[in-house]
Amino acid sequence: MLNSKALTKIQSIILIAIVVVAAVGGAVAYVLLSGNQEPSQTIKIGVCADIDNFYGKTILQGAKLAAEQVNAEGGVLGKNFEIVAEDDDSESGNMDVALATNAMTRLMTVDEADFIISCFFGMYYREIAFEHKKIFFTVYDPNDPLTQGVLDNYDRYKYYFRGGAGNMTATVELIADYVVACRDHTGFNKVAVINNPFVEDLVSLSITALEEDGFDVVLSEPVAPDTLDYSSAFAKAEAAGAEILVPFIFGTAGIPFVKEYYDRRSPMVMWGAPGGSSDFWAITEGKCEHITCNASPVVVGYPLTTKTLPTRDAYAERWGEEISDKAAATYDIVRFILPDAIERAGTIDTDAVIEALEETDVETSLARRFVFTSSHDIMSVKGSEQKYYFLSAAFQWQDGVLVPVYPIELMEEAGATYSFPDWPGPWDNLS
Repeated sequence: MLNSKALTKIQSIILIAIVVVAAVGGAVAYVLLSGNQEPSQTIKIGVCADIDNFYGKTILQGAKLAAEQVNAEGGVLGKNFEIVAEDDDSESGNMDVALATNAMTRLMTVDEADFIISCFFGMYYREIAFEHKKIFFTVYDPNDPLTQGVLDNYDRYKYYFRGGAGNMTATVELIADYVVACRDHTGFNKVAVINNPFVEDLVSLSITALEEDGFDVVLSEPVAPDTLDYSSAFAKAEAAGAEILVPFIFGTAGIPFVKEYYDRRSPMVMWGAPGGSSDFWAITEGKCEHITCNASPVVVGYPLTTKTLPTRDAYAERWGEEISDKAAATYDIVRFILPDAIERAGTIDTDAVIEALEETDVETSLARRFVFTSSHDIMSVKGSEQKYYFLSAAFQWQDGVLVPVYPIELMEEAGATYSFPDWPGPWDNLS
Protein backbone atom coordinates (compact mmCIF):
# COMPACT_ATOMS: atom_id res chain seq x y z
CA MET A 1 0.00 0.00 0.00
CA LEU A 2 1.22 3.44 -0.80
CA ASN A 3 1.54 6.10 1.87
CA SER A 4 2.12 9.82 1.77
CA LYS A 5 5.84 9.38 2.32
CA ALA A 6 6.24 7.03 -0.62
CA LEU A 7 6.55 9.60 -3.38
CA THR A 8 10.14 10.72 -3.29
CA LYS A 9 11.45 13.20 -5.83
CA ILE A 10 12.69 10.38 -8.04
CA GLN A 11 9.38 8.51 -7.74
CA SER A 12 7.49 11.65 -8.58
CA ILE A 13 9.49 12.03 -11.78
CA ILE A 14 8.77 8.40 -12.63
CA LEU A 15 5.09 8.96 -11.86
CA ILE A 16 4.87 11.96 -14.19
CA ALA A 17 6.62 10.05 -16.96
CA ILE A 18 4.34 7.03 -16.61
CA VAL A 19 1.21 9.14 -16.52
CA VAL A 20 2.26 11.18 -19.55
CA VAL A 21 3.02 8.02 -21.54
CA ALA A 22 -0.27 6.46 -20.45
CA ALA A 23 -2.21 9.62 -21.23
CA VAL A 24 -0.63 10.04 -24.67
CA GLY A 25 -1.09 6.37 -25.51
CA GLY A 26 -4.64 6.51 -24.23
CA ALA A 27 -5.37 9.61 -26.27
CA VAL A 28 -4.18 7.90 -29.43
CA ALA A 29 -6.32 4.85 -28.64
CA TYR A 30 -9.30 7.07 -27.97
CA VAL A 31 -8.96 8.86 -31.30
CA LEU A 32 -8.63 5.57 -33.15
CA LEU A 33 -11.53 3.89 -31.40
CA SER A 34 -14.10 6.61 -30.90
CA GLY A 35 -14.55 8.06 -34.37
CA ASN A 36 -18.17 8.17 -35.58
CA GLN A 37 -19.41 6.02 -32.71
CA GLU A 38 -22.99 6.38 -31.52
CA PRO A 39 -23.46 7.83 -28.02
CA SER A 40 -23.38 5.05 -25.44
CA GLN A 41 -26.76 3.67 -24.47
CA THR A 42 -25.43 2.78 -21.04
CA ILE A 43 -23.65 4.57 -18.22
CA LYS A 44 -20.36 2.74 -17.84
CA ILE A 45 -18.81 2.31 -14.42
CA GLY A 46 -15.26 1.01 -14.42
CA VAL A 47 -13.61 -1.05 -11.72
CA CYS A 48 -9.81 -0.78 -11.68
CA ALA A 49 -8.59 -3.39 -9.23
CA ASP A 50 -6.85 -6.72 -8.86
CA ILE A 51 -9.95 -8.64 -9.88
CA ASP A 52 -8.25 -12.02 -9.43
CA ASN A 53 -7.53 -11.35 -5.75
CA PHE A 54 -9.66 -10.83 -2.67
CA TYR A 55 -10.37 -7.10 -2.55
CA GLY A 56 -10.57 -6.68 -6.30
CA LYS A 57 -12.95 -9.60 -6.70
CA THR A 58 -15.24 -8.41 -3.92
CA ILE A 59 -15.49 -4.82 -5.11
CA LEU A 60 -16.24 -6.01 -8.65
CA GLN A 61 -18.97 -8.23 -7.22
CA GLY A 62 -20.34 -5.31 -5.20
CA ALA A 63 -20.44 -3.13 -8.30
CA LYS A 64 -22.15 -5.80 -10.41
CA LEU A 65 -24.82 -6.47 -7.77
CA ALA A 66 -25.58 -2.78 -7.38
CA ALA A 67 -25.79 -2.27 -11.15
CA GLU A 68 -28.18 -5.19 -11.50
CA GLN A 69 -30.47 -3.69 -8.87
CA VAL A 70 -30.32 -0.19 -10.37
CA ASN A 71 -31.13 -1.57 -13.80
CA ALA A 72 -34.01 -3.65 -12.45
CA GLU A 73 -35.52 -0.40 -11.19
CA GLY A 74 -35.26 1.28 -14.60
CA GLY A 75 -31.70 2.57 -14.55
CA VAL A 76 -30.69 6.21 -14.22
CA LEU A 77 -31.84 8.92 -16.65
CA GLY A 78 -33.31 6.17 -18.77
CA LYS A 79 -29.98 4.35 -19.13
CA ASN A 80 -28.74 1.14 -17.56
CA PHE A 81 -25.49 0.88 -15.65
CA GLU A 82 -22.82 -1.25 -17.30
CA ILE A 83 -19.84 -2.51 -15.29
CA VAL A 84 -16.48 -2.75 -17.07
CA ALA A 85 -13.24 -3.80 -15.38
CA GLU A 86 -9.49 -3.84 -15.83
CA ASP A 87 -7.04 -5.79 -13.69
CA ASP A 88 -4.36 -3.56 -12.14
CA ASP A 89 -2.60 -6.38 -10.23
CA SER A 90 -2.55 -4.12 -7.15
CA GLU A 91 -2.69 -6.93 -4.58
CA SER A 92 0.21 -8.93 -6.00
CA GLY A 93 2.83 -7.13 -3.93
CA ASN A 94 4.84 -6.22 -7.04
CA MET A 95 3.59 -2.60 -7.13
CA ASP A 96 3.80 -2.55 -10.93
CA VAL A 97 2.84 1.09 -11.48
CA ALA A 98 3.12 0.89 -15.28
CA LEU A 99 0.71 -2.04 -15.42
CA ALA A 100 -1.71 -0.29 -13.05
CA THR A 101 -1.73 3.05 -14.86
CA ASN A 102 -2.19 1.28 -18.18
CA ALA A 103 -5.22 -0.50 -16.73
CA MET A 104 -6.67 2.80 -15.54
CA THR A 105 -6.06 4.42 -18.93
CA ARG A 106 -7.70 1.52 -20.77
CA LEU A 107 -10.84 1.95 -18.66
CA MET A 108 -11.11 5.56 -19.79
CA THR A 109 -10.11 5.12 -23.43
CA VAL A 110 -10.83 1.58 -24.66
CA ASP A 111 -13.66 0.71 -22.24
CA GLU A 112 -14.92 4.32 -22.23
CA ALA A 113 -15.96 4.22 -18.58
CA ASP A 114 -17.86 7.27 -17.38
CA PHE A 115 -16.88 6.76 -13.72
CA ILE A 116 -14.11 4.73 -12.09
CA ILE A 117 -13.85 2.90 -8.77
CA SER A 118 -10.47 1.66 -7.55
CA CYS A 119 -8.98 0.13 -4.46
CA PHE A 120 -5.31 1.18 -4.42
CA PHE A 121 -2.94 3.40 -6.47
CA GLY A 122 -5.06 6.50 -5.88
CA MET A 123 -2.07 8.85 -5.99
CA TYR A 124 -1.29 7.69 -9.53
CA TYR A 125 -4.84 7.34 -10.76
CA ARG A 126 -5.81 10.90 -9.83
CA GLU A 127 -3.32 12.19 -12.42
CA ILE A 128 -4.95 10.09 -15.14
CA ALA A 129 -8.41 11.17 -13.97
CA PHE A 130 -7.35 14.79 -14.42
CA GLU A 131 -6.00 14.12 -17.91
CA HIS A 132 -9.28 12.52 -18.99
CA LYS A 133 -11.62 14.63 -16.83
CA LYS A 134 -13.22 11.57 -15.26
CA ILE A 135 -14.58 11.14 -11.72
CA PHE A 136 -13.02 8.33 -9.74
CA PHE A 137 -13.50 6.92 -6.25
CA THR A 138 -11.25 4.85 -4.01
CA VAL A 139 -12.65 2.45 -1.44
CA TYR A 140 -9.38 1.54 0.30
CA ASP A 141 -6.57 4.06 -0.04
CA PRO A 142 -5.65 5.96 3.14
CA ASN A 143 -3.30 8.53 1.61
CA ASP A 144 -3.97 11.93 3.17
CA PRO A 145 -2.71 13.81 0.05
CA LEU A 146 -5.57 12.37 -2.02
CA THR A 147 -8.15 14.56 -0.32
CA GLN A 148 -5.73 17.30 0.68
CA GLY A 149 -5.03 17.72 -3.01
CA VAL A 150 -8.66 18.64 -3.61
CA LEU A 151 -8.22 21.57 -1.22
CA ASP A 152 -4.78 22.57 -2.48
CA ASN A 153 -5.46 22.30 -6.22
CA TYR A 154 -9.19 21.96 -6.76
CA ASP A 155 -9.23 22.35 -10.53
CA ARG A 156 -6.78 19.48 -10.95
CA TYR A 157 -7.95 17.05 -8.27
CA LYS A 158 -11.70 17.75 -7.99
CA TYR A 159 -12.31 14.49 -9.87
CA TYR A 160 -11.32 12.40 -6.85
CA PHE A 161 -13.73 11.25 -4.11
CA ARG A 162 -13.06 8.88 -1.22
CA GLY A 163 -15.84 6.32 -1.09
CA GLY A 164 -14.69 3.92 1.61
CA ALA A 165 -12.24 3.78 4.55
CA GLY A 166 -10.82 6.91 6.09
CA ASN A 167 -7.48 8.56 5.40
CA MET A 168 -4.41 7.82 7.50
CA THR A 169 -5.00 10.74 9.87
CA ALA A 170 -8.63 9.72 10.39
CA THR A 171 -7.61 6.07 10.88
CA VAL A 172 -5.09 6.96 13.58
CA GLU A 173 -7.64 9.18 15.31
CA LEU A 174 -10.18 6.37 15.14
CA ILE A 175 -7.78 3.84 16.66
CA ALA A 176 -7.06 6.25 19.51
CA ASP A 177 -10.79 6.82 20.01
CA TYR A 178 -11.33 3.05 20.14
CA VAL A 179 -8.80 2.65 22.92
CA VAL A 180 -10.14 5.68 24.80
CA ALA A 181 -13.54 3.95 24.71
CA CYS A 182 -11.89 0.86 26.17
CA ARG A 183 -10.47 2.97 29.00
CA ASP A 184 -13.93 4.43 29.58
CA HIS A 185 -15.35 0.90 29.88
CA THR A 186 -12.55 -0.50 32.04
CA GLY A 187 -10.49 2.24 33.66
CA PHE A 188 -7.34 0.55 32.29
CA ASN A 189 -4.44 2.62 30.99
CA LYS A 190 -1.47 0.32 30.25
CA VAL A 191 -1.34 -0.69 26.59
CA ALA A 192 0.63 -3.35 24.72
CA VAL A 193 0.82 -3.33 20.92
CA ILE A 194 1.55 -6.49 18.93
CA ASN A 195 1.76 -5.92 15.20
CA ASN A 196 2.65 -7.25 11.79
CA PRO A 197 5.76 -5.36 10.58
CA PHE A 198 4.22 -4.14 7.30
CA VAL A 199 2.08 -1.59 9.20
CA GLU A 200 4.91 -0.02 11.17
CA ASP A 201 4.02 3.52 10.05
CA LEU A 202 0.44 3.11 11.24
CA VAL A 203 1.61 1.57 14.51
CA SER A 204 4.10 4.39 15.15
CA LEU A 205 1.49 7.08 14.51
CA SER A 206 -1.07 5.23 16.64
CA ILE A 207 1.33 4.86 19.59
CA THR A 208 2.05 8.59 19.45
CA ALA A 209 -1.68 9.33 19.46
CA LEU A 210 -2.25 6.96 22.38
CA GLU A 211 0.53 8.56 24.41
CA GLU A 212 -0.93 12.00 23.67
CA ASP A 213 -4.21 10.69 25.09
CA GLY A 214 -2.43 9.77 28.31
CA PHE A 215 -1.94 6.03 27.77
CA ASP A 216 1.15 4.22 29.04
CA VAL A 217 2.32 2.11 26.08
CA VAL A 218 4.36 -0.54 27.86
CA LEU A 219 5.22 -2.72 24.83
CA SER A 220 5.39 -2.54 21.04
CA GLU A 221 6.24 -5.96 19.61
CA PRO A 222 6.42 -6.80 15.89
CA VAL A 223 5.69 -10.38 14.83
CA ALA A 224 5.99 -11.97 11.40
CA PRO A 225 2.70 -12.31 9.50
CA ASP A 226 3.18 -16.10 9.15
CA THR A 227 3.64 -16.59 12.91
CA LEU A 228 1.68 -19.49 14.39
CA ASP A 229 3.04 -19.40 17.95
CA TYR A 230 2.50 -16.06 19.69
CA SER A 231 3.46 -17.22 23.19
CA SER A 232 6.61 -15.09 23.32
CA ALA A 233 4.74 -11.89 22.39
CA PHE A 234 1.98 -12.56 24.90
CA ALA A 235 4.53 -13.33 27.61
CA LYS A 236 6.28 -10.01 27.00
CA ALA A 237 3.01 -8.07 27.14
CA GLU A 238 1.98 -9.78 30.37
CA ALA A 239 5.41 -9.25 31.94
CA ALA A 240 5.17 -5.54 31.06
CA GLY A 241 1.94 -5.30 33.03
CA ALA A 242 -0.30 -4.52 30.06
CA GLU A 243 -4.00 -4.23 30.75
CA ILE A 244 -5.16 -3.52 27.20
CA LEU A 245 -3.84 -5.46 24.20
CA VAL A 246 -4.12 -3.63 20.87
CA PRO A 247 -3.17 -5.98 18.00
CA PHE A 248 -2.38 -4.95 14.45
CA ILE A 249 -2.66 -8.53 13.18
CA PHE A 250 -4.28 -9.11 9.80
CA GLY A 251 -5.83 -11.87 7.73
CA THR A 252 -5.77 -15.51 8.75
CA ALA A 253 -2.96 -14.76 11.23
CA GLY A 254 -5.72 -13.51 13.52
CA ILE A 255 -7.06 -17.02 14.05
CA PRO A 256 -4.10 -18.54 15.98
CA PHE A 257 -3.53 -15.17 17.65
CA VAL A 258 -7.02 -15.05 19.14
CA LYS A 259 -6.96 -18.74 20.05
CA GLU A 260 -3.71 -18.34 21.94
CA TYR A 261 -5.09 -15.37 23.87
CA TYR A 262 -8.02 -17.50 24.99
CA ASP A 263 -6.07 -20.70 25.70
CA ARG A 264 -3.48 -18.99 27.90
CA ARG A 265 -6.17 -16.94 29.69
CA SER A 266 -4.11 -13.84 29.11
CA PRO A 267 -4.89 -11.22 31.81
CA MET A 268 -5.54 -8.35 29.37
CA VAL A 269 -8.59 -7.18 27.48
CA MET A 270 -8.13 -7.41 23.73
CA TRP A 271 -9.37 -4.36 21.84
CA GLY A 272 -9.23 -3.88 18.08
CA ALA A 273 -8.61 -7.53 17.29
CA PRO A 274 -9.22 -9.30 13.99
CA GLY A 275 -12.48 -11.22 13.94
CA GLY A 276 -15.19 -8.88 12.73
CA SER A 277 -16.90 -11.45 10.51
CA SER A 278 -19.90 -13.59 11.37
CA ASP A 279 -18.04 -16.88 10.82
CA PHE A 280 -15.15 -16.03 13.14
CA TRP A 281 -16.91 -17.63 16.12
CA ALA A 282 -17.03 -20.99 14.36
CA ILE A 283 -13.52 -20.65 12.93
CA THR A 284 -12.04 -20.04 16.39
CA GLU A 285 -14.32 -22.59 18.09
CA GLY A 286 -15.79 -19.84 20.24
CA LYS A 287 -12.38 -18.75 21.52
CA CYS A 288 -13.02 -15.17 20.36
CA GLU A 289 -15.39 -14.69 23.32
CA HIS A 290 -14.88 -11.24 24.93
CA ILE A 291 -12.50 -9.90 22.27
CA THR A 292 -13.45 -6.59 20.69
CA CYS A 293 -13.13 -6.15 16.92
CA ASN A 294 -13.07 -3.16 14.62
CA ALA A 295 -15.75 -3.93 12.07
CA SER A 296 -18.29 -2.55 9.67
CA PRO A 297 -21.95 -2.92 10.67
CA VAL A 298 -22.82 -4.34 7.24
CA VAL A 299 -20.27 -7.13 7.68
CA VAL A 300 -21.32 -7.86 11.26
CA GLY A 301 -25.02 -7.72 10.43
CA TYR A 302 -25.97 -4.84 12.70
CA PRO A 303 -28.96 -2.88 11.26
CA LEU A 304 -27.27 0.52 11.22
CA THR A 305 -29.51 1.78 8.40
CA THR A 306 -32.56 0.49 6.53
CA LYS A 307 -30.15 -0.50 3.73
CA THR A 308 -27.60 -2.43 5.81
CA LEU A 309 -29.18 -5.86 6.15
CA PRO A 310 -30.81 -5.90 2.68
CA THR A 311 -27.38 -5.15 1.18
CA ARG A 312 -25.70 -7.85 3.24
CA ASP A 313 -28.38 -10.44 2.42
CA ALA A 314 -28.50 -9.62 -1.29
CA TYR A 315 -24.72 -9.94 -1.61
CA ALA A 316 -24.72 -13.31 0.16
CA GLU A 317 -27.55 -14.57 -2.05
CA ARG A 318 -25.95 -13.33 -5.27
CA TRP A 319 -22.38 -14.44 -4.61
CA GLY A 320 -22.65 -17.16 -1.97
CA GLU A 321 -20.26 -15.44 0.42
CA GLU A 322 -20.13 -12.78 3.12
CA ILE A 323 -19.83 -9.18 2.01
CA SER A 324 -16.62 -7.27 2.77
CA ASP A 325 -16.52 -3.63 3.84
CA LYS A 326 -14.79 -2.76 0.53
CA ALA A 327 -17.51 -4.54 -1.45
CA ALA A 328 -20.14 -2.67 0.57
CA ALA A 329 -18.47 0.68 -0.10
CA THR A 330 -18.38 -0.08 -3.83
CA TYR A 331 -21.99 -1.26 -3.76
CA ASP A 332 -23.04 1.97 -2.03
CA ILE A 333 -21.31 4.12 -4.67
CA VAL A 334 -23.03 2.32 -7.54
CA ARG A 335 -26.37 1.69 -5.84
CA PHE A 336 -27.00 4.92 -3.95
CA ILE A 337 -24.37 7.66 -4.26
CA LEU A 338 -23.90 7.88 -8.04
CA PRO A 339 -27.59 7.41 -8.95
CA ASP A 340 -28.54 10.13 -6.48
CA ALA A 341 -25.94 12.56 -7.85
CA ILE A 342 -26.65 11.81 -11.53
CA GLU A 343 -30.40 12.17 -11.06
CA ARG A 344 -29.96 15.54 -9.32
CA ALA A 345 -27.49 16.68 -11.97
CA GLY A 346 -29.82 15.53 -14.76
CA THR A 347 -26.77 14.52 -16.79
CA ILE A 348 -23.52 12.54 -16.60
CA ASP A 349 -21.51 15.63 -17.49
CA THR A 350 -18.46 15.47 -15.24
CA ASP A 351 -18.57 18.97 -13.77
CA ALA A 352 -22.31 18.76 -13.13
CA VAL A 353 -21.96 15.41 -11.36
CA ILE A 354 -19.03 16.71 -9.28
CA GLU A 355 -21.22 19.57 -8.07
CA ALA A 356 -24.01 17.14 -7.26
CA LEU A 357 -21.66 14.76 -5.42
CA GLU A 358 -20.46 17.67 -3.30
CA GLU A 359 -24.07 18.08 -2.12
CA THR A 360 -24.58 14.36 -1.38
CA ASP A 361 -26.61 13.50 1.71
CA VAL A 362 -28.01 10.03 1.20
CA GLU A 363 -28.65 6.88 3.22
CA THR A 364 -26.44 3.92 2.29
CA SER A 365 -25.66 0.53 3.79
CA LEU A 366 -22.70 2.09 5.65
CA ALA A 367 -24.13 5.42 6.80
CA ARG A 368 -27.45 6.89 7.80
CA ARG A 369 -26.19 10.05 6.19
CA PHE A 370 -23.39 9.67 3.63
CA VAL A 371 -21.88 13.12 3.10
CA PHE A 372 -18.66 14.29 1.45
CA THR A 373 -16.48 16.93 3.09
CA SER A 374 -15.12 19.94 1.19
CA SER A 375 -12.01 17.85 0.45
CA HIS A 376 -14.14 15.06 -1.06
CA ASP A 377 -13.41 12.85 1.93
CA ILE A 378 -16.03 10.88 3.85
CA MET A 379 -17.80 12.92 6.50
CA SER A 380 -17.43 11.45 9.98
CA VAL A 381 -18.07 13.18 13.28
CA LYS A 382 -17.56 12.57 16.97
CA GLY A 383 -20.00 12.78 19.83
CA SER A 384 -23.74 12.25 19.87
CA GLU A 385 -24.09 12.57 16.08
CA GLN A 386 -21.37 9.99 15.33
CA LYS A 387 -23.77 7.11 14.74
CA TYR A 388 -25.50 8.98 11.91
CA TYR A 389 -22.47 9.33 9.64
CA PHE A 390 -19.92 6.94 8.16
CA LEU A 391 -18.30 4.94 10.94
CA SER A 392 -16.32 1.84 11.67
CA ALA A 393 -17.66 0.60 14.96
CA ALA A 394 -16.23 -1.71 17.62
CA PHE A 395 -18.10 -4.94 18.34
CA GLN A 396 -17.47 -7.45 21.13
CA TRP A 397 -18.08 -11.17 20.86
CA GLN A 398 -20.57 -12.18 23.55
CA ASP A 399 -22.06 -15.71 23.53
CA GLY A 400 -21.50 -16.08 19.82
CA VAL A 401 -22.96 -12.69 18.89
CA LEU A 402 -21.18 -9.45 17.95
CA VAL A 403 -22.62 -6.55 19.96
CA PRO A 404 -21.64 -2.88 19.52
CA VAL A 405 -19.49 -1.33 22.26
CA TYR A 406 -18.25 1.75 20.35
CA PRO A 407 -19.34 4.41 19.76
CA ILE A 408 -21.12 4.64 23.10
CA GLU A 409 -24.25 6.06 21.43
CA LEU A 410 -24.51 2.95 19.25
CA MET A 411 -23.97 0.68 22.26
CA GLU A 412 -26.69 2.45 24.20
CA GLU A 413 -29.02 2.32 21.19
CA ALA A 414 -28.50 -1.47 21.01
CA GLY A 415 -28.92 -1.89 24.78
CA ALA A 416 -25.52 -3.59 24.96
CA THR A 417 -22.93 -3.68 27.74
CA TYR A 418 -19.19 -4.41 27.78
CA SER A 419 -18.17 -7.76 29.31
CA PHE A 420 -14.89 -9.03 30.80
CA PRO A 421 -13.23 -12.44 30.33
CA ASP A 422 -14.23 -15.11 32.81
CA TRP A 423 -10.67 -15.75 33.98
CA PRO A 424 -8.49 -13.79 36.45
CA GLY A 425 -7.27 -10.36 35.36
CA PRO A 426 -7.04 -6.71 36.40
CA TRP A 427 -10.83 -6.49 36.07
CA ASP A 428 -11.05 -8.44 39.34
CA ASN A 429 -9.90 -5.29 41.15
CA LEU A 430 -12.67 -3.11 39.71
CA SER A 431 -15.34 -2.05 42.15
